[in-house]
Amino acid sequence: MAKPPPITNRVRELRERHGTMSQQALGEAIGVTRQTIIAIEQGRYSPSLESAFRISRVFGVGLEDVFGWKED
Repeated sequence: MAKPPPITNRVRELRERHGTMSQQALGEAIGVTRQTIIAIEQGRYSPSLESAFRISRVFGVGLEDVFGWKED
């Protein structure tokens, strides 16, 4: 099994704080599928830089308020 990327995120937490936004709604807002949002939230996929910026803008927060780096 592949090692998960070292990028952490608060996407699910922010979705829930943002009026319980669905994964589908977030995906539509940034131009990706619901499955991509699921993979990002589970830490199985690191979004492109463009998608990361789009996610942070949907929630009105900075990039580092959504994503972090986990040291080994």
